[in-house]
Amino acid sequence: MADTAVQTARHRVVGLLVGEVVMFDLAIADQVFGRTDGYTWSVCGVRRGWLPTTTGLAVRVDHGLAALDEADTIVVPGIGDEAWPVPAAALRRLRAAHARGARVISVCTGAFVLAAAGLLDGRRATTHWRYAGLLASSFPAVEVDPAVLYVDHGTIATSAGLAAGIDLCLHLVARDLGADRAAAVARNMVVPPHRRGGQAQFVEALSATHEGTGLAEVLDFMTVRCAEPLTLADLARRAAMSPRTFTRHFRAQTGVSPKQWLLARRLEAARRLLESSDLSVAEIAVRTGFGTPLALRQQFTRVLRTTPTAYRRTFAG
Repeated sequence: MADTAVQTARHRVVGLLVGEVVMFDLAIADQVFGRTDGYTWSVCGVRRGWLPTTTGLAVRVDHGLAALDEADTIVVPGIGDEAWPVPAAALRRLRAAHARGARVISVCTGAFVLAAAGLLDGRRATTHWRYAGLLASSFPAVEVDPAVLYVDHGTIATSAGLAAGIDLCLHLVARDLGADRAAAVARNMVVPPHRRGGQAQFVEALSATHEGTGLAEVLDFMTVRCAEPLTLADLARRAAMSPRTFTRHFRAQTGVSPKQWLLARRLEAARRLLESSDLSVAEIAVRTGFGTPLALRQQFTRVLRTTPTAYRRTFAG
């Protein structure tokens, strides 16, 4: 009887698999919630049986969607192309679970499932930087932040791709069970115990491709001329649009404003020079359109959560 009482008191975490799943993302949740005292862990799906993964393996699903009705937290791992569109039954059950108070989190492209369920409307959210533009254009009501590791609204949380899922799950363990327990889980996984959600998705976070967008020519121009003082009016004229129309189309196709996209190109150029050259920070600031070392340092700190000097020390050569 005592064992039953302890079991029912545990926080019930259920992984929702809506179709082809990213095995790495699922394994993160299993490693954190399935192996930490204080939680129970299981997976459910639209149908029981073997489910394909993006790695070519298969995972067995033993529970149907009814498992969501008892979940305290629902984890939606990243999905593969074959999982889209998401079955309506899964979306209905997910909305109902959140409405009754369940916490819903996503890892990587699992954010598309939350968005399809309407749970991210009017909220800031993130996903892997490669898919941030697609998420923003597919779900305009979602405020997509392509730079951060994770966003936690309390009952809704989204993480960026791959290792950022570890960061979010450890963050939730700290919320649920305390920082000491989260640190113990991190030690067992041999990962840093805490990276804040606002820390940047490093290295390629701001380098998303623009292939296939209707503004490709303008975006190429912005990339080549990023160090020049480009204005919104200049760019709109080049696209043969009014500034307002240009801004609307730009955000719809890239997920960010022209100013943000241009800043990303400048930061990308600065990062590459810091990695591969011996130029001073002052010289790099001039060559990449920031003008002064102070301006470069301020943007590096704001967007990448580090300084140019610290970045060079970590990534140079």
